[in-house]
Amino acid sequence: MELLLTTLDPDDTVAIAVYAGAAGTVLEPTPVKEKQKIRAALRQLTAGGSTAGAQGIRLAYELAQAQFDENAINRVILATDGDFNVGITNQRELQSFIERKREEGTYLSVLGFGQGNYQDALMQTLAQNGNGVAAYIDTLSEAQKVLVHEATSTLFPIATDVKLQLEFNPATVAEYRLIGYETRHLNREDFNNDAVDAGDIGAGHTVTAIYEFTPVGSGARQIEESRYARGTRSGTSESNEYAFLKIRYKLPGEDNSKLITEPVTPQSEVEPGARGIGQETAFATAVAGFAQLLKGGKYTGDYDYDDVIEMAQKARGEDPFGYRTEFIQLVRKAKTADAMRAR
Repeated sequence: MELLLTTLDPDDTVAIAVYAGAAGTVLEPTPVKEKQKIRAALRQLTAGGSTAGAQGIRLAYELAQAQFDENAINRVILATDGDFNVGITNQRELQSFIERKREEGTYLSVLGFGQGNYQDALMQTLAQNGNGVAAYIDTLSEAQKVLVHEATSTLFPIATDVKLQLEFNPATVAEYRLIGYETRHLNREDFNNDAVDAGDIGAGHTVTAIYEFTPVGSGARQIEESRYARGTRSGTSESNEYAFLKIRYKLPGEDNSKLITEPVTPQSEVEPGARGIGQETAFATAVAGFAQLLKGGKYTGDYDYDDVIEMAQKARGEDPFGYRTEFIQLVRKAKTADAMRAR
């Protein structure tokens, strides 16, 4: 929290609410220029008691509402293990409350702490409903990454309700799947509906959605062609396209979305591992491959931890804060743990 304090402007306002057993205000809304007062409040905090998380969230929103500024970013940051066991523990009720506050202009971000009873799924859900991000903080380095280096991208939205829709061309793509994003999936009809909530993008923030697809005629196809899909492929001028990408977004404070479209063609391809976007794509692919291995590797074939490490090493590039090196070390630890379990 003290790291976050260093990124704020003197005229920003901070308040602190706690929820150990019962909710309470530790610091009334205070200008950041009074750093010593804020630091003193932070340093007297201790962990203990049960988790009246919902009451703490309600109190935090009340404090935020007292200083609400429609021309500023109004955000609650929840630091918790997510194991709410006192008071309102109904997840749907809590989600609904956070959604209403989001519509009123106060967002929620979640910082996860602790082990054993950590409720990751709940933390992700709350952050998504509050148009914020969820991050797990286990080291000072991770806190530095989330609250200092990425502060602008996580706290200051420049586009709201961002939606991506990708339509694959059956003339060139035999099958495809989206890797991850299960909790962010929207129905097709929701794409053009501006009343349906979606994610926010912050200043300097990037979002990577990875699709795996099998070209028509490839021997790698896993699902046989549908009987009634045969003969339906068109010979139009778009027949060389892989897919058609649509992006919808709203500017902050606006109700109507804007649309960006772009065909995905063979000319869009980049060489994996090359500098620039090819390097970034290769590293993102390594991370996605690692995630799939952790979930059981249903579609990974003979791809293993060594392949992840090799790809990540080649695509590591400049790593000024050591985050990519940290990822590679994490893969090595997972490989070792897997080997020990197999004995």
